Amino acid sequence: MSGHLWENLRISFSSILANKSRSILSVLGIVIGVLSVTLMGTMISGLDATFERSMSSFRSNVLFVSRMDWFGGDWDWWEFRNRPRIKEEYGEKLRVQSQFVEAVAPATERSGRIIRKDRQIDTRFFGTTPEYLATNDAIEIAQGRFFTEGENRSGSRVLVIGADIKDALFDNQDAIGQYVKIGNHKFRVIGVSGKMGKFMGLFSLDNQAIIPFGTFKRLFTRRGWMNIRLKVDGDRIEEAKEEIRGHMRVIRGLKPTEDDNFALNHSSTFEAQYRAIKLAIGGTGIFITALSLIVGGIGIMNIMFVSVKERTREIGVRKALGATQRTILAQFLMEAITICFLGGLFGMGVAYGLSTIINRFFPSVMPIGLALGAIFLSVMIGIISGLIPSSRAAKLDPIEALRYE
Repeated sequence: MSGHLWENLRISFSSILANKSRSILSVLGIVIGVLSVTLMGTMISGLDATFERSMSSFRSNVLFVSRMDWFGGDWDWWEFRNRPRIKEEYGEKLRVQSQFVEAVAPATERSGRIIRKDRQIDTRFFGTTPEYLATNDAIEIAQGRFFTEGENRSGSRVLVIGADIKDALFDNQDAIGQYVKIGNHKFRVIGVSGKMGKFMGLFSLDNQAIIPFGTFKRLFTRRGWMNIRLKVDGDRIEEAKEEIRGHMRVIRGLKPTEDDNFALNHSSTFEAQYRAIKLAIGGTGIFITALSLIVGGIGIMNIMFVSVKERTREIGVRKALGATQRTILAQFLMEAITICFLGGLFGMGVAYGLSTIINRFFPSVMPIGLALGAIFLSVMIGIISGLIPSSRAAKLDPIEALRYE
């Protein structure tokens, strides 16, 4: 059995090498198909890993009271723009009125430049309270500490910097206790957060600084972007959303007939948008893959019909010498499988190289299961596209085959 297998494999390689250009052209569809499905799966796998890591900063039991919906909703831009701003006191009112709220952390943000001696970095910094740590799983204090409630109330000029800021301003030096400037204001570094990476591969979560909310209010304008993070009972998230929405309507003084002039955002919004994006990517990839594989399969089938036609006399000689239909079938089927297998290997190799390059700019991980699946898919295409030509070769009459010119 193994002897026949190796013999068929040897004949297959001989036939492929004898018609290199034809074999390469016929396998292009398989290469493109495997490349498409592998790159698609690689990108989706990388997106999944990045999404899970990025969403750790948006805990499933945290609600965000904001002026605007994260993804627009059904409102026009001018209606969003005319909404009243979110105020700090909303958080404390919700803490008192809601049975679900466990922690409250207002956060207001702006961009700026942090300077240390002759070094500087453009960054984002935001003011919040010590309860921020209870509403964000992603952040960990790698060095030093977070600021206290006393420092928040007194407006102390202290800050916690991200890992990128630490690297840019301090290199390998200890940043704790050192001073930096934001504008004309001097701050003492009391903590450095651990590496968090990029949010969905778009912007770095390590290029940010955190200062006490009281300090932010005292030194910087209070106008601008603000939201309130509410940690709630995760087992009753929908009940919490409805209750908090009712309290916010009362706080905002809305009448029963008026629409909400605020947004209550949750990580499920991101998840729904992500699923839609992944579905679009997957659907496009599957369409391109299916089209490429169909074209590739037809190409392989055509080349096998040509091969059978060209080798009709050879088939007749082999049958006259005692070769069975099963032997002839296996020989030509092995040739089709070998062509598709080599095309699948090449396509996967190209996909791996491209994914390595893409990974420098956008996260992409090639799972081993996906690679093996792509090879298996190539072999199946070889079997399907080679079956009819191989059957025709196996059923040739040896006498007629020997007469063929």
